[in-house]
Amino acid sequence: MPLLNKIGTAASRSSPTPPGLRRLRVILTLFFALDGFIFAGWVVRIPAIKDQTGASASDLGLALLGVSVGAVITMTLTGRLCRRFGTHPVTVACGVLLSLSVALPPLTHSAPALGAVLLIFGAAYGGINVAFNSAAVDLVAALRRPIMPSFHAAFSLGGMAGAGLGGLIAGSLSPTRHLLGLTVIGLLVTGVAGRALLRIEPPAPADSSQEREGGPAPARGPAPDTRTRRLVLVFGLIALCTAFGEGALADWGALHLEQDLAAHPGIAAAGYSCFAFAMTLGRLGGTTLLERLGQTPILVAGGATAAAGMLLGALAPTVWLALLGFAVTGLGLANIFPVAIERAGALAGPGGVATASTLGYGGMLLGPPAIGFMADWFTLPTALTSVAVLAGVVAVIGYTTRP
Repeated sequence: MPLLNKIGTAASRSSPTPPGLRRLRVILTLFFALDGFIFAGWVVRIPAIKDQTGASASDLGLALLGVSVGAVITMTLTGRLCRRFGTHPVTVACGVLLSLSVALPPLTHSAPALGAVLLIFGAAYGGINVAFNSAAVDLVAALRRPIMPSFHAAFSLGGMAGAGLGGLIAGSLSPTRHLLGLTVIGLLVTGVAGRALLRIEPPAPADSSQEREGGPAPARGPAPDTRTRRLVLVFGLIALCTAFGEGALADWGALHLEQDLAAHPGIAAAGYSCFAFAMTLGRLGGTTLLERLGQTPILVAGGATAAAGMLLGALAPTVWLALLGFAVTGLGLANIFPVAIERAGALAGPGGVATASTLGYGGMLLGPPAIGFMADWFTLPTALTSVAVLAGVVAVIGYTTRP
């Protein structure tokens, strides 16, 4: 890191944070946590919704595509909405829609109806992700501190809380009452936090003359040039590679432990928990690591660590070594996605965030079916090594695109 960057970083750590920016950080953290909480609450009730609708496995799979389709379509449009109306109003509007739409799935009684309401839920989910990530990019630029991982840690913690609560009450509350409860919580949080968010003016973009490591200040004026668009696509590719691994481990990690390593179903289910918990811990410490090391070492070291961890997780001869590999993978991948989103937003504003988020979400969708096809062609352990390969690609890209 150049001396100017070190001096700027040290100064930002030593100078007090303005109260308005501190308040904005707290509010955005609440929205990130709420997003993870609501989405995880929906996910744990999918089996009950499947029984309620009488859908077959294939019908349910097609219905669940509604979330993905709605999210991807909306992500491509939300960048424009943020530029026109501002990131704060769009975040609040999508928070309201997300809270309302999560109550709709239990009201359906067929797979096509479920798919239709999940389009709305997916649209809200995709929209709020682009909107609050764009707002977070502006705040990172204003504070001149790499705090993006802390927001994504809040999302992870919210997801863990939502999944834990859902698991505890699944036997005592129907999906209708549970998800309606999420609607009430979501509207209350959005009402309180959203009202405060709308009163705060978005921070002005950082002075472009003081370049941070990882890219220039956020672009809010002229349209990005060809080189900028290419760089945004590169960081979107990094997000895709990271999300590919997360999706693959979520859907195939437990099966690998149970099928290939003869793990008890309870221990096999802990595989993704080890990965998610390690990722959350990594993100909680992400700001400190970024301040001390910079973005490029995080991408390179994170990609290399995740590659090594996934090779261990996929090829280990024992369950405990595989669980260790999953945890190492989570630590390695923890801060790559936040850095990629922040860099894309710093280069091209909300449009850059939208592009990188769409590619990242596409990676999460691509991972599980790609692993399935490769498992049919080869074996599941071999297929899971593709996560290590893509993590290695991240390390190479991070090194070659260093400022």
